Amino acid sequence: MRILVIEDDDKIRRYVEQALRAERCAVDVAADGDEGLWLAGSHPYDVIVMDLMLPTRDGMSVLRQLRRSGSTVPVLILTARGGVEDRVSGLNAGADDYLAKPFAVSELIARVHALGRRQRPHLGSVLKFEDLELDLLGRRVSRGGQRIDLTPREFALLELLLQHAPNPVSKAVIIEKVWDRCFDSETALVNVHVSHLRKKLELPGSPPLIRTIRGVGFALGAEPA
Repeated sequence: MRILVIEDDDKIRRYVEQALRAERCAVDVAADGDEGLWLAGSHPYDVIVMDLMLPTRDGMSVLRQLRRSGSTVPVLILTARGGVEDRVSGLNAGADDYLAKPFAVSELIARVHALGRRQRPHLGSVLKFEDLELDLLGRRVSRGGQRIDLTPREFALLELLLQHAPNPVSKAVIIEKVWDRCFDSETALVNVHVSHLRKKLELPGSPPLIRTIRGVGFALGAEPA
């Protein structure tokens, strides 16, 4: 998943960012409301985690603007303002969930994953292709029953390929969905990560799973006959 965290407290922002990255999420961060609103309108996110008390533009204003613009991305409000009226106001403004500070990181992660699954109701918790399995809840990958350890970026990349299999995914879409920023200069890094992922997915006696489609991108599955 790709997550946007809008939080002005440096310590909390780094804490949340690190926790989400440990869960193999791609994470963008913003320290104020204007930056957060710009990022939310410029890139595709699966979930937004946002404080309410933000400089330049408060979280409620960001939330209302997102909903007015037609954005349906799930928003988890993370704030010290945990009173009933605050929660009701946030939910009425278009928030999908509300978590008061201080919070347990395990609960934050569980709520983020729940919101992400809500965005993808057609997908189960386990994605499969041939003998490859990716467990979204357990954050595990296996091929032929053999567990494969992936970095957060590799996990997100494989998840994207599985979601579209056997259709190809372009480098531009990979950068948008997997990378923290959307720069054309990062296409070389996509090649590097695909190469590393290919090697990790290789098993003796098994055909390669990821193929390159020249001028298009990458796809799961064998070359067509």
